[in-house]
Parts: sequence; C-alpha cells; structure tokens
Amino acid sequence: MGRRVVMFVNPTKPAASQAAATVRALIQRHGSLLGEFPADGSDLPPQAADADLILVFGGDGTLLSQCRRCVGLHAPLLGVNLGRLGFLAEFDVKCLQDEAATIFGDGPLRTDTLSFIKIEVFSRDASTPRFSGIALNDAVVTAGPPFRVIALSISIDGHMGPSMRGDGLVVSTSLGSTAYNLSAGGPIMSPRVDALAITPIAPQSLSFRPVVVSADSRVEITVDKANQEGGSDMGTTLVLDGQTMAGLDAKDRILITRNHTSVRLVQNPRSGYWARLIGKLQWAASPRMEA
Repeated sequence: MGRRVVMFVNPTKPAASQAAATVRALIQRHGSLLGEFPADGSDLPPQAADADLILVFGGDGTLLSQCRRCVGLHAPLLGVNLGRLGFLAEFDVKCLQDEAATIFGDGPLRTDTLSFIKIEVFSRDASTPRFSGIALNDAVVTAGPPFRVIALSISIDGHMGPSMRGDGLVVSTSLGSTAYNLSAGGPIMSPRVDALAITPIAPQSLSFRPVVVSADSRVEITVDKANQEGGSDMGTTLVLDGQTMAGLDAKDRILITRNHTSVRLVQNPRSGYWARLIGKLQWAASPRMEA
C-alpha cells in the first residue's frame, strides 16, 4: 500500500518546488500523497498528523525550522537538500529516485531520534519567563550592535562557574556541535553523545576553554553587561538555531534545560555521519599543494 506522505516545500527556493514536482510522481507511484504545503511557521495542516513520512524540501535551515514545527508528530522527517551544505538534509532527488520503492513503499527506514533543549529568559528577579523556546542545534547569546564587549556569568546545576567578557556564548547540543559551536572553536560531538557544549565567542581571556556537560544539566547564563539595553534596536540577543531571536537586557537570566520532546530524522543509508563530516565539512583534510 505504501506510505502516506506530506511534503513541506521552502517557498523561497525555486529549486525546491521543481524537486517537489519530480518527487510527487514517485510518491504517487509507490505510496500516497496527503498534501503539499509551504515550509513556514504556520499551524500544521491536519494531514501531517496522519502522515507516515514528512518530506522537507530546502536546506539545513529549512529542516531545522520544520523539526521544531513538527514536534510531537509520529512521522519521521526526511530532508531533501536544495541548499549549499546539506549536512542534516541528507538526501537529494537522485537518491529519492533510486530508493523510491523503499522510502515511499513499505521498506524499512533507518531513523535517528533527536532531542531538543528548552530555553527560557527571565527578567531581573522574575519567577516566570518572558520568553520560552526550543532548539535542536544551539542557543547563542551574541553581543549585537554596537558590538561592544558584553559580560556573562555562567552556572551549571546551581554551581557558580566562570564569568566571561567577550562577544557571546554558544550552548550547543551534540547535533549542533558542527554548527556555530565548531566555528567558535568548540568540540565536535557524535550525535550519539548525550551532552551539551558550552563555548565562548571571542573571549577576552585566553584561558576560557569550551566545556562539555551532561545534557541533563541546568545551564544558567546571567547577562551582567549588555549592548543597547532597553533601546529600540535589538542589541545583545538570544538566537535559537540561528532563526528565533529574543532581545536581552542586563540582569536577564537564560535557563537552558533538556526539553522532553523529540523528532525523528530519516538517515541516508548511503552516507553516515562520519562520511558527511569528512566529505562536506572537510574534517582533518590535508592542505592542498598547488603545482
């Protein structure tokens, strides 16, 4: 009978619409298409609750946004890469064509379960958060305009940790360790490692090194000094997965904990994590010698 499929297509990428048109015929041949919808932040269509598989056409950013949108659904998500990197969105149209009978028919799918972190922002002395969100990759405190140094204090599981002055801080899941965390000098963590990495962004102290803690830890960040406090323009900012933002003021507290929700991603049987790390991120690649 085949799988019941819903497609979410990035409306800003013409190539995504073209790819969806090609894949639509494959789905109808081997399964059934319940509907095709924009990959945006609107309420989920009712068809998504009945789907056996959700296809997301775009890039890694599109897939991240749709993972947050689809929290709580039974169906796994499959990312079709029409962006630049395609580290999380593992499939392309050719792979779907080659594996159509398995993916859209009744063949077995290999999936990974991905957990979220919960992020809450509390104003000075407040007991209820003024902002709450979830992230799959990371939560980043960034200095923001006018890009002066900010000051942050960190505590882990109620124990005071270091204070830092610099451009910000990245708290990353293992899945997100290859994103902003890696660019900031943090460690690469296997997605099977249940942990968080805390990595400074351009710290003034040369001895402030990244640290890895349990994913069950309560990480609290206090903003001791912010940019554009109370101003009309967003200065110091909390950014979730590079997409959701909240302005921060001095004395705000950011609490990061495990969120007990998850989504499943379909894995490409042709490309494992370590192969993608080498092939797409050039992990440990030797310098090129010009003739």
